[in-house]
Amino acid sequence: MKNKYLITSLLSTIAVVGLLAFTTPGKKHVITHHAENAGLKLPAGFSGNIIAENLGTARHIAVTPQGDIFVKINYNARRNKDAKGIVVLHDNGTGAATVKTSFGNFAGTGMYIKNGYLYASSDVDVFRYKLNDKNEVIDPNKPERIVTGLISRHEHEAKAILLDNNGNLYVNIGAFSNSCQEKDRQKGSMGQKGCPVLDSAAGIWQFKADKPDQHYGDGVRYATGLRNVVGMDWNTQLNQLFVMQHGRDQLHDIFPDLYTVQQSALLPAECLYAIKKGDNAGWPYIYYDQQQHKKILAPEYGGDGKKTGGENAIDPSVAFPGHLAPNGLLFYTGNQFPAKYKNGAFIAFHGSWNRAPEPQAGYFVVFQPFKDGKPFGDWEVFADGFAGTPEQVASGRADHRPCGLAQAADGSIYVTDDSKGTIYKISYKK
Repeated sequence: MKNKYLITSLLSTIAVVGLLAFTTPGKKHVITHHAENAGLKLPAGFSGNIIAENLGTARHIAVTPQGDIFVKINYNARRNKDAKGIVVLHDNGTGAATVKTSFGNFAGTGMYIKNGYLYASSDVDVFRYKLNDKNEVIDPNKPERIVTGLISRHEHEAKAILLDNNGNLYVNIGAFSNSCQEKDRQKGSMGQKGCPVLDSAAGIWQFKADKPDQHYGDGVRYATGLRNVVGMDWNTQLNQLFVMQHGRDQLHDIFPDLYTVQQSALLPAECLYAIKKGDNAGWPYIYYDQQQHKKILAPEYGGDGKKTGGENAIDPSVAFPGHLAPNGLLFYTGNQFPAKYKNGAFIAFHGSWNRAPEPQAGYFVVFQPFKDGKPFGDWEVFADGFAGTPEQVASGRADHRPCGLAQAADGSIYVTDDSKGTIYKISYKK
């Protein structure tokens, strides 16, 4: 755990340095990364380009048809009180993006554009800004607070946000716990009966998108049993919410008699779920084992790594290897990429910290094909090379960590990096 918090602190420091080095509005970024395809490994026909660097901890992004990119910056307020939480870039398709402006006195993760508003979240609030007919923020100094009082207890505090077509706002409230133990992350500690965390967190909450100053208690618990969700998107073919869950940690550390270090490094799965109102994904009572293809009863609640559980819990749509940390989800609806990508899902994996003694892994963007709104075929690594050398990947000392995804008006996709504040643009040309 000390290593995890050390890494978090280091990333915060890097973010501050990036913000201090931020380019003056109206100027082009000076891109220092000149490697082919921005150092990325991509399928044939695709090209990668860096359009901005050193933005700080760049999390989720939202894009307008006019080519503006709103980037949510999760800066450290204690270390940089003058930082801004939203950076606006303009991409005219010729290389480096132009910095238009920055505003917002709150850090955080979520960013979304819908029905003439820019929505942005801190770890405790959701705000919105009115946009003009050019999709520019009208008054950056006076956001409207839509939701306040969201639970944030220094673990899984990021608030991903999403809006549907019916005036609803969805917010992730992550569990402030690994597996709802009586003593969190302590060897041999059993699970709390009834898991009180589920009363206030570990799920997706639904609010009204246009009602100001809603409190956490005004929301509807739309789905539960989700340990932590950072990546989510709306599947337009099914008109349904999809989310990527971060699976639990430390099976061997907590129950060494039941799990080997190798099992703990690879289990449980990071899961893509198709969510309907009232769904329960089963945390903390179960986890999904992608090797056995089963829902397994958690050891905190009497499991032994083989007993199944969660008969009433939903099954994942896709199960990925453990501890890769999915932070971005995007259903591709553009026309630039080849036909196989249409309506499929891109997932940005931030990368692992707890796969020892196995090599660390992730730090890439994968693609999962879909057909008629359902996963179709195997997933594949789409964009790799963010972390740097193979040695950097194996050790977890990644140069860049994919986080947010968005689709450009021309059908390209953007990928954010919340380690060094880089924005990548991936395009296809026949």
